[in-house]
Amino acid sequence: MTTPSPPRRRRPPAAPGAAGARRPTRRPSPRRPASPRTPGTAPRPTTTRSPRPARPGPRPTRRRPPRGRRRGRREEEPAEEPEASEEAGSEEDDHDDYEEPALADIAAAYGGGRSSRKKAKELKRARLAQQQRTPEGRRAKRRGKGMMILLVLALIAVIGGGGFFVMRTYVFPPDFDGAGEGEVVYVIEENQSGLAVGQGLTDLGVVASPRAFTNALEDLSEEERGQGLVPGSYSLALGMSADNAVRALLDPANRLGGRVTVNEGLRNEQAMEELSEATGVPYEEFEAAHSRPDELGLPEYAEGEAAGYLFPSTYMFDPGTDAQTMLKTMVQQFHATAEKVRLEERAAELGLTPDEVMAVASIVQAESGSKEDMPKVSRVIYNRLEIDMNLGMDSTCFYAIGEYGIALNNDQLAACAADTSGFDTYHKPGLPPGPFVAPGEDAIMAALEPAEGPWLYFVATDPENGVTEFTDSEAEFELLKQEFMENWSGG
Repeated sequence: MTTPSPPRRRRPPAAPGAAGARRPTRRPSPRRPASPRTPGTAPRPTTTRSPRPARPGPRPTRRRPPRGRRRGRREEEPAEEPEASEEAGSEEDDHDDYEEPALADIAAAYGGGRSSRKKAKELKRARLAQQQRTPEGRRAKRRGKGMMILLVLALIAVIGGGGFFVMRTYVFPPDFDGAGEGEVVYVIEENQSGLAVGQGLTDLGVVASPRAFTNALEDLSEEERGQGLVPGSYSLALGMSADNAVRALLDPANRLGGRVTVNEGLRNEQAMEELSEATGVPYEEFEAAHSRPDELGLPEYAEGEAAGYLFPSTYMFDPGTDAQTMLKTMVQQFHATAEKVRLEERAAELGLTPDEVMAVASIVQAESGSKEDMPKVSRVIYNRLEIDMNLGMDSTCFYAIGEYGIALNNDQLAACAADTSGFDTYHKPGLPPGPFVAPGEDAIMAALEPAEGPWLYFVATDPENGVTEFTDSEAEFELLKQEFMENWSGG
């Protein structure tokens, strides 16, 4: 005998035709079919329902409420969970009443409409505002504001510092006032730019900065600039304003002469001979100017000796330029080169005076057959000095006896031994008292940066073709000398 199940609680039926007569039920999910009735359970009692009044017109389509509304309605309903058997029975009863919702209803339910998107944005803003009202939100907001302030301050510092640099360098660069004082001869080289000229003038102390010079040059009209910066030698002053310096270089009256090239490795007497021949100024006037070294602007470390300090280069001297101005121009060019290679600073690093480095550079210039050999010749000199070995350089002895040549003969060697000037490096240790020929920039650099090697000897085995060979063996040195004698008699 089957025991009847207890009666199921049921809501009172609504009046026929009244709104809400049927309790809304959930549409059964097609993926979850209703669970089959478990065998052994009691059958549900049959419920008799009153007939539903007919409605005029077509039956309206049931719409699924949007998710937000469904959640709200679900919260309003009493939290009663029907029994499993009742839920299954309801789903079976209402399955036939389900109708597919329209596409417009689905779009509205899932936020497809403009109004739904607008509401979503408003909801998002409301949530953010709510989060910022919490302690964590306020702290995050303060951290964000602090970081933004730091970034703004850093940006202002960078812009301010960079702006000051730009203003200082390009808009208001350092500049002197007035026409300056003293006398400086500056040489404008071929194809030299305005910025390069400004840098050279700055190095000499003529103007305060290269940018001040170029600004002054650009401020002039095309008519005022004329032919521009013409290569040549110009008489200027120290501490000139950039405008005065520019106008002085553009004034043909300040140009000092015609084109003269003085080669490297010449003694001062040879250089003055070339200047006299090129300009027509008598050689005696050069000798007279050379005899007053204190008026040539020599460096202090030269100790009043102009030998080796008339820098070899190409100069432009106008007709009428006197001998002293030409020699001063060459000395001034040496100063510019010495500044460029940092002669004084790097000589101190080697433990030498600038004049001693110039003595090494003078030997390197006189003894080298090519630019490539210069660092090696320099290394031979330093290696011999390190072991207190006499330098034994023919070029210094030729200078000591007032002659010219490549290799000393016995008579010349004997005359060198009797010399008291200090340039006899065959019989006296150490460097000569100073330079004796004018070295170029390459020889000066070789004296400052000798090559690495053990060499103690070198021989120009083929002087005409500039071939020089190096060795640290005295026996090999004798063989190289024999090879030299076979290629050139040296008388």
